[in-house]
Amino acid sequence: MKDIITIGGGLAGLVNAIRLAEAGLDVLLLEKKAYPFHRVCGEYISNEVVPFLESINAFPYELEPSSIREFTLTACSGASATMPLDLGGFGVSRYALDHFLCNRAQQAGAEIRQQTSVQSVSFKDDHFQVTLPQNETVKARLVIGAYGKRARLDKQLARPFIQQRSPYIGVKHHVRVDFPDDVIALHNFPGGYCGISRVEDGRYNVCYLGSRAQLRKYGSIEAMEEKVLHQNPFLRNLWRDAEFLFDQPEVINEISFAPKQPVVNHILMSGDTAGLITPLCGNGMAMAIHSAKILSDLIIQHYHPSQFNRSALEDQYASAWKKQFAARLWVGRNAQRLFGAKLSSEIGVQLVKRWHSAARSIMQYTHGEPF
Repeated sequence: MKDIITIGGGLAGLVNAIRLAEAGLDVLLLEKKAYPFHRVCGEYISNEVVPFLESINAFPYELEPSSIREFTLTACSGASATMPLDLGGFGVSRYALDHFLCNRAQQAGAEIRQQTSVQSVSFKDDHFQVTLPQNETVKARLVIGAYGKRARLDKQLARPFIQQRSPYIGVKHHVRVDFPDDVIALHNFPGGYCGISRVEDGRYNVCYLGSRAQLRKYGSIEAMEEKVLHQNPFLRNLWRDAEFLFDQPEVINEISFAPKQPVVNHILMSGDTAGLITPLCGNGMAMAIHSAKILSDLIIQHYHPSQFNRSALEDQYASAWKKQFAARLWVGRNAQRLFGAKLSSEIGVQLVKRWHSAARSIMQYTHGEPF
């Protein structure tokens, strides 16, 4: 029997695997794809995570991530405003970063099985049974859910958010383009917003949150981009001038920002699986890493095979997660009202231009403190 099975090999799953394996636990991580691969993601990380990643020898210096210090916002009309990022951040692709952390987790002693999908999870007699393809089963004392924004397992667990249709889609491109290395920009368009920032190797990540209804209306990603995104002149010029590096964009459907629970049927949820911050806040990757630190700290504190208090672990994790992230998620959900429409995006630009203290407060609420 394993000590820990982690379902999902994104940032939260991999950071949990690194820390728990180094603490001497028997860790199995299950990832349905094969590294390296792309994910729909803003690929910007707040510098709040730097001290922690350095402390576990997991900061990706060898990938030469970009250093990001300024934020630019444009309205649907093209009106723009810029402000400094007090804490700042760095840009690195998930293609490179997840692969880097996978190698680091294996060095720590975690077992990682790629191209392995989880069919079901059950809890009985104080342990879990995880069913894999070909009816293979693996048992563990603890299971961490770190499988991302939504998955088939959410339906099995009957999580409330999965029962509700979401109007959003996420789309990601990588491009080469003439754009500042140290700026993250957020460009509004009717029904959504698009972020751009530098990652490694001279590439730029272009990732946007759009409308499922608009995609249905125009019939394809390309047509939707031309008819909707290009109403913002910054985005129209970007699409005209950039070299697009993917044959096809990465796309994810049904992105939900509804509240979630950090513990479900004794599964300890981490990262986006526990709660998803709106992309305009540019901080989901930092939250995933921080949530993994909180969870792995508590598991290391509580996990004694001879004297293991599961209820205490679950209660303390749920409390710690809500204390750390609930306010950030609430601010993100409400700040999103300023984005994706002509009038509200103009208000957002004026907020950055004229009311610096209010704009900085929103930014600070959606970013954490260094840990």
